[in-house]
Amino acid sequence: MKKIGMQMSILMSVTLSVLLSLLGNLMSGRFSLTGFLISTVISIAVGLVIGFLLPMQKVGSAACRKANIEFASLKGRLFTSLISDLIYTPIITLCNVLLGYRSAVAHGAQPPFVPMLLKSLIVSMIVGYVLIFILTPLFLRFLMKRNGVNPAQTGDRKD
Repeated sequence: MKKIGMQMSILMSVTLSVLLSLLGNLMSGRFSLTGFLISTVISIAVGLVIGFLLPMQKVGSAACRKANIEFASLKGRLFTSLISDLIYTPIITLCNVLLGYRSAVAHGAQPPFVPMLLKSLIVSMIVGYVLIFILTPLFLRFLMKRNGVNPAQTGDRKD
């Protein structure tokens, strides 16, 4: 299961990073392939660091126990998705907004940083939550099949 957790961390980090970087670049009003690629690489690096430092399955499971929520239930999935979103998305969004802000300032613009960050953060939190909620069980099933693990044998989660 540790191997699946690592693979899950990589898949989620890459997917969230690519999609949130794309969203951020589109929201800026000025899409640039270079900006998108740089923000994606930075986001993937940040996401991987978070994923390797925090085993999300254990964090989510512990939070569900503390909140008296069954981990394998829909309520548990909603709750663990929120926890993942609150951990990953603000950090990735902050990195991307800082990158965009520095780029804008380097080109002579003076955008207000806080409104720029708040707008991006609100949209990214909503999109990130939906993506995490939808993609986590799909990626988990895929990785379990790929690694020859029967989901019924895990006993902890029945996605």
